[in-house]
Amino acid sequence: MSARLSGLQDALEKPGSYGARQWSGWLLGPGALLLTLLVEPPSGLSVEGWRTAGAAALMAIWWICEPVPIPVTALAPLALFPMLRLGPIKEVAAPYANPLVFLFLGGFVIALAMQKWGLHRRVAIGLVGALGTRPNRIVAGFLLAGALVSMWVSNTATALLMLPIASSVVALAKDGPVGKGPGRDFGPALMLAVAYGATTGGMATLIGTPPNALLAGYLNRVYGYEIGFGQWMMVGVPMALVALPIVYLVLTRVVFRLPDKPVEGMEELLLAERSRLGPFSKGERWVALVFVSTALSWISRPVLSDFVPMLSDTTIAIMGAIALFLLPIDVRKGEFVMDWAATKALPWDVFLLFGGGLSLASMIQSHGLSEYLGTLCQSLDEWPLLLTMAVICFGILMLTELTSNTATAATFLPIVGAVAISLGQNPLLFLVPTALAANCSYMMPVGTPPNAIVFGSGSLTLPQMAKSGFLLNVSLVPIVIVLVWLLGPYVFDLRLDVLPSWGRGN
Repeated sequence: MSARLSGLQDALEKPGSYGARQWSGWLLGPGALLLTLLVEPPSGLSVEGWRTAGAAALMAIWWICEPVPIPVTALAPLALFPMLRLGPIKEVAAPYANPLVFLFLGGFVIALAMQKWGLHRRVAIGLVGALGTRPNRIVAGFLLAGALVSMWVSNTATALLMLPIASSVVALAKDGPVGKGPGRDFGPALMLAVAYGATTGGMATLIGTPPNALLAGYLNRVYGYEIGFGQWMMVGVPMALVALPIVYLVLTRVVFRLPDKPVEGMEELLLAERSRLGPFSKGERWVALVFVSTALSWISRPVLSDFVPMLSDTTIAIMGAIALFLLPIDVRKGEFVMDWAATKALPWDVFLLFGGGLSLASMIQSHGLSEYLGTLCQSLDEWPLLLTMAVICFGILMLTELTSNTATAATFLPIVGAVAISLGQNPLLFLVPTALAANCSYMMPVGTPPNAIVFGSGSLTLPQMAKSGFLLNVSLVPIVIVLVWLLGPYVFDLRLDVLPSWGRGN
């Protein structure tokens, strides 16, 4: 791995230079909160709602400017809301233990087991090798492999898994006829396929990316509406399936033009990778069994609930995670598929961010701030509905190019839900596209960790990533809206101009 990539990974893991953006957060964030304490609330908004707006502004500014790490900002509700008399600590802290947090926990434990025993690597190499050795097929293989793995494993881990394999392929191409002349586009296209495959696949499942689970948690806590794992896949999987061919065409036909000659040495490289993996280990077989059983249980939960009425996606995830600590590798040595030391790699920062976002959303809803913001947006009812949805989605998408997509979703989901209700629309009509749009960060290295990881490889330039990403951003916003428009009535019983009872009650 190049020194440039190593330095970039250090930057992802450690605070970078403390510049004007961070210092401005120290001033703007507390300043926004102080304003709501010194100035009377606007007409139509309660004192509690006004103070909630100040706390929300502070958190949003800190998430964007990062004067402190993003997970630290997610802890702010535990200190701010009780001090501002917005809610008791039990009420404020409850969202940090939302069932969706434990759904994520169970899913991540299973993903860590896949990484520990190398099952995800075997799946990725198998898919890449199955599609052939021509440049466009190799790009397709990396896209599909990354998408499939990132449905269940974090997109960061997926990109880090695929990058060494992609770097080896790029090195082979540079030494052969494919890497010369027009074939110089192959390296950048393949690296972007690593990042974009990881990002696109995450849209397919609730645990694939935090904004999806954050949406489910927000709907459950604020409206009492539950989105099931299989139910989300009925929208998420079609979205990924439609997006992947578009990503492929942009990378192989529009931005880059790839030669038709096979990459010399590619078959030997894949054989060497398979040889290094060896036969299926006992750990891999156990993990595969737990993974398949858990995934099938999530998908078939509506049927299973007839026999176990209180069964939930979270229960299934935790059962799968616990099973990994019980399945033996060598009982005499006390070795099992998973041990507690391996859980140190769990993304605790994501859990905190998830809880902080839900706590903020709960206060925004309970103190009338979302309703007030909705009334301010009533003029939008003069716009065509599709145009309103497109503006919201594209705005969210562009913001995620500058800051964390999870933080963006946590900040804006309550606002978008209120806008939908103020327009007399089902909140899901706006919220589902918002969550999907928050995932479509393809344009900038800072947009998602996969983008940063592949940019650090040194195999592509910022203009190449920006051009590809902008075309995908423009292409995918209409697709997000159309898919929700077409599938919503069947998946969510979503009917236009009909506000559901759970939406009217809040």
